[in-house]
Formats: sequence, C-alpha cells, structure tokens
Amino acid sequence: MAPGDHDCEGIMRASQDELIRRGAAARRGDRRRGFAAVVLAAAMVLTSACTGGGDDGKPSSWQGGGESKPKAAATITEPQADAADVPASTAITFTTKDAQETSVELTDSTGKAVEGELAADGKSWLPDGALEYGEKYTATVTATGDDGKPATATSTFTTMTKPGKQIRVSSFLGDNQVVGVAMPLIIRFSRAIPEDYRDDVQRRMTVTTKPVQEGVWHWVSPTEVRYRPKKFWQANTTVSYRVQAGGLPLGDGWYGRSDLAVDVKIGPSFVMTVDNRTKRMTVTKGGKVIKTILVSLGKKTTPSSSGTMVVIEKLRKTVFDTMEELGPEEGYRTKIDYAQRLTWGGEFIHAAPWSEGQQGSVNVSHGCVNVSMADGAWLFANTRMGDPITVKGTERKLQNGNGWTDWNLSWDEYVKGSALPYEPPAQPGDEASAAPGAGDDPSAEPTP
Repeated sequence: MAPGDHDCEGIMRASQDELIRRGAAARRGDRRRGFAAVVLAAAMVLTSACTGGGDDGKPSSWQGGGESKPKAAATITEPQADAADVPASTAITFTTKDAQETSVELTDSTGKAVEGELAADGKSWLPDGALEYGEKYTATVTATGDDGKPATATSTFTTMTKPGKQIRVSSFLGDNQVVGVAMPLIIRFSRAIPEDYRDDVQRRMTVTTKPVQEGVWHWVSPTEVRYRPKKFWQANTTVSYRVQAGGLPLGDGWYGRSDLAVDVKIGPSFVMTVDNRTKRMTVTKGGKVIKTILVSLGKKTTPSSSGTMVVIEKLRKTVFDTMEELGPEEGYRTKIDYAQRLTWGGEFIHAAPWSEGQQGSVNVSHGCVNVSMADGAWLFANTRMGDPITVKGTERKLQNGNGWTDWNLSWDEYVKGSALPYEPPAQPGDEASAAPGAGDDPSAEPTP
C-alpha cells in the first residue's frame, strides 16, 4: 500500500478495539458519560479513516462534493421587453451562457406560434416572413445547460403600424422558369437603397441550391442587386432565393413592402464561343462540341465587343431601326429573324441571309454576330435566356454594364460588389447536394 493511503477496513478494526477498551473504562466511571465519549470517539475515528483522497482535505464524491455542472442563462437583447413600434421585419436576438441547446418560440397575441429558424451563428432567430403590423408578440428563448435544466428569457413587444412609405421588391425571373447556366439572379427595388442599408438587405437575401454551389450577391446599382455562382451553374441545378424585405427599414423612413420568394431551374449547359480569328462559333452542350457555325462579326468601324455576354431576350422576328441614331447615311431599317439580344447597346446574334457569302471569312456587320438563316433558326431553337456567349479577338472590349456582364468580371471583382464580407458555403452535405453523378456538368468549362 502506498504511503499515505488509508486501509479503511484495518482502521475500522482498530476502532472496534478502541471501543472495547474505552467501554471498560466507562464502566469503572460514570456509565452514561463514558458511553457518550465512546460514541464520539468512534465517530471521529471512522470519519478520519474513510474520507480518503489524500491530504487535500476535499470531500470525496460519495459525500456529494463533486463539481456541480454549470447552469445555463439566456437574455433577449432585441426587441426589448415592452418595446413598441418594432419593425415587422425584426429578428429575435439574444445571448446565452453555458447553453448546450437553445430554442426560440415566438407567439402572437392569440398564442399562435410564428415559424422561423435560428441563424447559423446561433445568436438570432428570424421569422419565416414579415410579422403583422400593430400586433403584440411574445418571444421566449430557452437555453439548456449540462445540468439538463432550462433557463428562459421572455420579451413581449408590439410591432409598428403599417408605414406609408414602402419600397417594392421584385424579381426579374418568375417562378419555375428554366434558364441558362450563366443566368444571374436579379432583384430590383422601386427606390434607391442607401449604401448604409444594403448590408441589412443582403442579410435578408438567401439562395439555396441543389447541388450546393459557391456564389455571392453583387450590387450593380442602388436599385439592383444580382447573384451569380463562382462558375457557371451546374446543369439541372434547382435554385430557390428569398428576400425577406417586408417591414425592413430601408432608410429615410422607407420600408420594404413585402417578402419575395422565387424558385427556378437551370437547364442544360449550352455554351457558345466565337473566335474572330477563325470567324467561327463553337457550340458545346454538356461540355462536348455539338456544332461549329460560320459567323461574320462587326466591321472595323463598328466592331463587335470581346467578352462574355448572356442571352438577354429572344425575338423570333423584329426590326432593327438605327435611322435616328446613325442618320440617313449610316442608319438602316431592316427586318430581322431569330434575334437574340446580348447587349443594351444593340449587339445580337441573328440570322443575316445578306451576309452568308462573307460568313466565315469577312466581318461586315454593325457589331452583331451574323449567322445563316439555317444556323440562326437552329440556335434560336436550342438556346435559353441566360445562355453564355464569349467573343474573342475583336478590336473592342465589352463595357461592363452593357448587358448582363456579370461574367465579364473576375470572381474577385464580383465579390467586391457585395455589401457583406464574403464567406464560402459549407461543403456539400447530405440533403443539400445531389447524389453522385446527379446534375454533373462536364461544362464546368472555365469561367472566361
């Protein structure tokens, strides 16, 4: 036995001998007083013999002296108790201490629960939609610690009355639309959003994709913000995006009018690349070349733009009229078939039967990508809004903002347009990502 260790059984035997000895002495004296002394002595011996644990004097766990588990605590920071005129967009923000599990419940004045979810950082909770105006709500935050005991904090508050100054939020894309792999998500506001409020707006903008892909919001103007992935969308991706702007303060007494939710789908990968040197367009689908088309680009005085553009709109028949813009000497008014807009400045892919003799050899257009009637019809039948086209080797570079030029910016440049610091998404997990092979897109062709 190591020095200092206690042999509880041996000491108890010694204590019994001591009891017998002291008992005899007691019988020779005052019997009652001696018996009390014996009991006290025995208790002292037993206590010192069986505490164990060395010389630190700390009680052993069997005496209930083990360390107690910390108790959790919770505090609601916003909205504060009895607050009035709270924006209908409010989140429930809170702090917790020693909490292993946290839950939030929000109920209206009738006791009906409001759906919502915790933020990723676990410090706030956001309702699924804007709250009702002029309604009383009660928020309850429950934190449970290691001891299994819950601690709660509550706050009852009243939302503001419906504001008179509201900003409409709209999506360029409609529900269930199928678009090309380069299609940006476009959100527009009916009034300019001050720069100091854009981060608040962006915190209420979420994009969910299956499979998961890296992407970011980019403010192209005070009234428009767009989202694009780091690379072209994977074919057959499903995209859901939300803007929870209802009741959100947007500066100068203006508030968001309502929330917005849109679901879209990305179609097959259809990518066009035009090389001015060869005067040819190469078309790939799913990363494989499926067609090569002869083209005629803009002549030297009206060159086509080099850069990555996106199909903005498709017009089966239209009329190009530049008489007012260019004057009677250079202007023209011409009927056009199979037109696909690429820039706001008037560059299109379109059928041009008058230049079929020059296509593949000479540039004669006013900046458009001229193709034959047959190729124009084929392209028109196979493309979607949002399909990309990259033109290379011309005398003029594409001006950013002249069309949906989101892909004409490098990823680093695009990220700079975000009102919030960029954080890459978590790696694809169980339900957020597709099964192996599903939605794979050999087109993950390098971003231009």
